Amino acid sequence: MNLVQHPGTDRLELSTEVVIVGSGAGGAAIAQILADAGLDVVVLEEGPYIPQTEYGRFRPTETLRKMGREAGTTPVFSLGDTPVMSVMAGRAVGGSSILTGGVCFRIPGMIHKKWVEERNLPMLSEAALAPAFDSVERISHVEEVPASMRSRSTVKFVDGATRLGIPMKPMRRNTKGCNGCGRCNFGCPHGAKLSVDLTYLPMAHRAGAQIYAQCLVERITTAGGRATGVVGRILGDRDELGRQQPVGTFWIKAQTVIVAAGSLHSPQLLLRSGFRNRAIGRHLTLHPGIRTVALFDERIEGWRGALQSVYSDHFEADGITLTGLFVPPNVLAATLPGVGRAFAQRVSTMGNVAVFGGLVHDDAGGRVHAGFGREPLLTYRMSRENKASTLKCIRILGESFLAAGAKEVYLPIFGAPPVRTHADLDQILSSGLSAKKIECITFHPLGSCRIAADPKDGAADPEGRSWELPNVYLADGSVVPSSIGVNSQLTVMAMATRIGWRLREHLRDRPVGPTALRTSNAEARGT
Repeated sequence: MNLVQHPGTDRLELSTEVVIVGSGAGGAAIAQILADAGLDVVVLEEGPYIPQTEYGRFRPTETLRKMGREAGTTPVFSLGDTPVMSVMAGRAVGGSSILTGGVCFRIPGMIHKKWVEERNLPMLSEAALAPAFDSVERISHVEEVPASMRSRSTVKFVDGATRLGIPMKPMRRNTKGCNGCGRCNFGCPHGAKLSVDLTYLPMAHRAGAQIYAQCLVERITTAGGRATGVVGRILGDRDELGRQQPVGTFWIKAQTVIVAAGSLHSPQLLLRSGFRNRAIGRHLTLHPGIRTVALFDERIEGWRGALQSVYSDHFEADGITLTGLFVPPNVLAATLPGVGRAFAQRVSTMGNVAVFGGLVHDDAGGRVHAGFGREPLLTYRMSRENKASTLKCIRILGESFLAAGAKEVYLPIFGAPPVRTHADLDQILSSGLSAKKIECITFHPLGSCRIAADPKDGAADPEGRSWELPNVYLADGSVVPSSIGVNSQLTVMAMATRIGWRLREHLRDRPVGPTALRTSNAEARGT
């Protein structure tokens, strides 16, 4: 049987014990746990199923168009003195895990401490979550990136940072057999990045879970104070303009509903379904991410080597994580400054550029609103402290590249001229710079349905269960109580694993219904 099914163009009706909305890092992890426990599990994914053998051949821009939500350019509307920002999110079986760099961080200890002491969440202490992290790291094959796989882009930055006394550490990623082709964020061509479409989802399928693609869940159905399942539309294949038209409808009857549609769409689904908790859609954190590009006289070819291989938590107290990265040249070229001949000249030097980036551990300044169509409206207000951290991060990146001998540094600031000296850097960053001129992107939206000890402070209880309906659970990045300041993939899987373990014991102890009925109208008619 194929890993993923398309429900066809008819009405689909299923009856199951557990339905999971979303097949990304959280949904996949909890699907494997519950299916392995013998429970009847159905996973629904809005996006298409594209096998690794197919997406591994995509050009980077093709990956964004076919597997990224809104082609990877979901906008965030900035409020006040806030950077212009966009969110990269996946829309395919496997979700955003296919489009990450594979970076795997555990939650920093200081974050655990705050959750326990300030949010009264002892069950999320470092010791309490360690078994879940251990499990995820084993299944995902998390390993340290060897120094031999560092690109020359990374080597140049590390050299500059070292001269400034900034220690760097090797990155850990969910890879096996990586050859350093630098394509991680756009779907690994070799299947070496173990995203959930290659790990958790096949495990869940082998244990009996049914996975359906192109199923847009629109509402959770309820009766008698409990969820009874989900309903939605079956989507056809994309046309030449990337549009998908509905070709059918579905109704999945379920004893337990698990929402794992991500921090942008889980709150949307709850609100459309009549949930009223005031925390739904609020407290969104984004980890504003910035990158700085540097031009050297020598040949760099930064695309040769691991996309992300080192990081630094030296500035953790300032809410800054420095993180290595590179971007495929055809994508990176579009971000370089200049127009006309000046732009063409810079693009011609792509082989001589290096890139490094950073993340800001931000306050919960974001919110998810109901949009005019399928996609939500996102707003975000950056705090003064976070803006200061962002500017400091830009300065650190620029100074490190200058210390490494860069000829020019291109800051992530719209309209800024190339930086050639420390005086240039001071002039740009010390001139009352508006945050709206800072170019940011994020891959880590978190917290829009956060776990809390009190329903006034969050949408889910410490077990991941909705405060409003006892058989609706959340298991994705939306439940994370606050920004964590590091890449979130491992955290999302570990949180979902913990919720899955607890839910597994709860469901094992209760009476369950008859064996699930799996028939569509077409099957019922004998066609």
